Amino acid sequence: MATHQDLALASLRGLALGDALGAQFFVPDNLPRLKERRLPDGVWPWTDDTEMACALHAELTMRGRVDQDALAKAFAVRHDFDRGYGPSTNRMLRLVRQGGDWRTLAAEPFEGQGSWGNGAAMRVAPLGAWFAADLNTVVEQAALSAAVTHTHPEGIAGAVAVAVAAAGAVTLVRPGAGEFTAFVRERTPAGLVRERLGAALDLVDRQDARAVGRLLGNGRLVSAPDTVPFAVWSAARHLDDFAAAFWDTASAGGDVDTTCAIVGGIVGVRAELPAEWAQRVEPFPQWWHDAAGPA
Repeated sequence: MATHQDLALASLRGLALGDALGAQFFVPDNLPRLKERRLPDGVWPWTDDTEMACALHAELTMRGRVDQDALAKAFAVRHDFDRGYGPSTNRMLRLVRQGGDWRTLAAEPFEGQGSWGNGAAMRVAPLGAWFAADLNTVVEQAALSAAVTHTHPEGIAGAVAVAVAAAGAVTLVRPGAGEFTAFVRERTPAGLVRERLGAALDLVDRQDARAVGRLLGNGRLVSAPDTVPFAVWSAARHLDDFAAAFWDTASAGGDVDTTCAIVGGIVGVRAELPAEWAQRVEPFPQWWHDAAGPA
């Protein structure tokens, strides 16, 4: 029987694969491959999605729960500017490294409301798998992990929804797409993310991911409401088929590495990763192996 550590690691690997392969389709030369569902050449580097997920996973492995001060420090110390972070996150993590107070810095965006971007949601799936046996703890710990960088209620709600989805992928037995989406929606805090999850529930029988992405948002606006509901919709339809989940998600365009990272982190806890794909992903960083890697 899989342990919570096994499940969280499976989620992290699925997240990294979705992120790394999804990022290849920001390269114009690879867009014909996406339409034909052909794999890009070479090794697939991962982005900030995976870097932050590795930091969160390492913190859970070392501490067993979210320590916000330690997590903020880990994000700042592990921050690689070239991984594709947004400008506000680059600035915040640089200032935290220089001794800034993460609580003050995280609350600054949008005139003190905090960020409602998709960054907290993109990294959180392994946490949902880690705490899957206790949904109250999933919600609590996901919110704590989000608030380190995203204090806006929608940014937090997006992280909660993804963590709950990863937990549901662990605990639900052969759920239908509607059952799974409703499970996530019921445990997501009130607001726009939850409302759009309701819209996703109404669309579970639609087959065209591109059309659904246009209706729900495909991450193009880089906000939690514009990213998470579509990712949950896509994962719900392909919980046991990683390749199908990836291609459907990527076909919608938008913030492809992030939507595919979220879907990969959810589906990866129960679906086998295609072996050829997994072998092409850039290895996790050495600091992750030192802190949390398998013995």
